[in-house]
Amino acid sequence: MEKWIVDWMEQYGYMGVLLLIAIENVFPPIPSEVILTFGGFMTTYTSMSVLGVVLAATGGSVGGAIVLYSIGRLVDAARLQWLVQRWGRYVRLKPSDIQRAEAWFHRYGYWAVLVGRMVPLVRSLISIPAGMAHMHFGLFLLLTTIGTLFWNVLLVSLGAALGRSWYTVLHFMEIYSHVTYALLALGGLVLLVLWWRRSRSDT
Repeated sequence: MEKWIVDWMEQYGYMGVLLLIAIENVFPPIPSEVILTFGGFMTTYTSMSVLGVVLAATGGSVGGAIVLYSIGRLVDAARLQWLVQRWGRYVRLKPSDIQRAEAWFHRYGYWAVLVGRMVPLVRSLISIPAGMAHMHFGLFLLLTTIGTLFWNVLLVSLGAALGRSWYTVLHFMEIYSHVTYALLALGGLVLLVLWWRRSRSDT
């Protein structure tokens, strides 16, 4: 996949960066680390600039985030509660669980959107609960853009600074991703245990 990404970017330049990052936001397995760091490296031997790559990547990222936000608006909390009320008993979910999750997002969602843009996998998926919670669209765009800019500037600058050694960044980003996934899995396990214990106490 890395070779395909590199070939695409060398052929289409800024537009290639924008489209690949937009796709990466909707389809997280595409590694943004490769796109951004190689984009930074490209500024050392083409007419592309760091600012241009950052702006193209940010435009693609925000565009992809808007798509997922819109999906979240279609599958809003009310519709999800109806589904849980009808089928939730088979997985031991209750409408009150959805209400608690919605309340949590209303309380901490702004930080989740901002910080989540710098966390692998989460950076894409966080847009869906933002849409489900009907977060103000202007605020969602602002927080998404700020978090995305920080991530893009960091990786594009690293790629430009390292030059032909840009790929060394990928090793450290892989470690960062693995640690993040482990923490997410641990957090999910803790939440699952707490939910299971609460469900048993309610019966």
